Amino acid sequence: MTREKIRSGIIGAGFIGGVHAYAVRAAGGRLTRIADATLESGRKAAGRLGAEEASASPEELIASDDVDIVHICTPNVTHAALAQQAIAHGKAVICEKPLATTVPDAERLTELAREAGVLTAVPFVYRFHPHVRETRARIAAGDAGRLWMLHGSYLQDWLSRSDDTNWRVDPAVGGVSRAFGDIGVHWCDLMEFVTGQRIVRLSARTAQAFDNRSGTEDGAVVMFETDGGASGSLVVSQVSPGRKNRLWFSFDGTDASFSFDQESPEWLWVGRREESCILPRNPLTEHPGAGRLSRLPAGHPQGYQDAFSAFVADVHEAFRGGTPDGLPTFDDGLRAARITEAVVASSAESTWKELIP
Repeated sequence: MTREKIRSGIIGAGFIGGVHAYAVRAAGGRLTRIADATLESGRKAAGRLGAEEASASPEELIASDDVDIVHICTPNVTHAALAQQAIAHGKAVICEKPLATTVPDAERLTELAREAGVLTAVPFVYRFHPHVRETRARIAAGDAGRLWMLHGSYLQDWLSRSDDTNWRVDPAVGGVSRAFGDIGVHWCDLMEFVTGQRIVRLSARTAQAFDNRSGTEDGAVVMFETDGGASGSLVVSQVSPGRKNRLWFSFDGTDASFSFDQESPEWLWVGRREESCILPRNPLTEHPGAGRLSRLPAGHPQGYQDAFSAFVADVHEAFRGGTPDGLPTFDDGLRAARITEAVVASSAESTWKELIP
């Protein structure tokens, strides 16, 4: 691929579609098409998000000759069918998680993409915070010693009133797991990516805060063991008043612990027996793998959109034939689907579930 601008088409013009649109422009790409629920809403979105044209349907967008990468930003139940169509047209695909609402569908998409040789990606974008990469590099260098305790939480409050709702609450549209399938998978992906350890066994309990909101869970508590011999725990909630988007982890080793909070991404806490410190994001002192994601000097805050834009920039690099480190693909989407399935089954059966690393 030459240095000509990569052309993207976005299906779905809600909040996350807007995040994708900004990221495409930040990566130097062209947003050639957008498709929404209707042609009229698509035209309005095109003006709002800077797309060159609105397509009458997702199918029209996928088949268009002026789209290189298809971004799927629609309700969960539609992901598998749209991704399959994009693969069949030989298009690169960025599919919002969950990749599919069932493990068999996720397996099928992953295999189809592999057979077709198309580029795939799933936006596990928290990987792209510089301090996440800094933690990963320090752990890989042995700074933590033996990792033995991996714990954290992902807390939100957008469903903290009994009458709060949207399409994600309906299992027929959002899938059988809401809180864990929506945000818990982000934490698990981050833990496995940063530590290099994989969950092999877990026990989960899901819960609902409100009796009138049946169907999918408001929160989950998960205990797990890894292939590296560590134990861990995760608390997930979309009904924690005051917590807007708090993804937090502490990865504890015998020599040091590392703690990161996505709501305060400029700071990394490093704890040792002798002393603890809070490190500011600083491209002049970070590991090169983290420094490349620090687009601004220290003291100039970066956040979620910057992480998302870095993810899309890496997709574009891969589309041109590069091999960016840490790009999440359909394989990672499949991994998330398998962990979600195990969490749902463990809670229903009150038993531990095994996972293949």
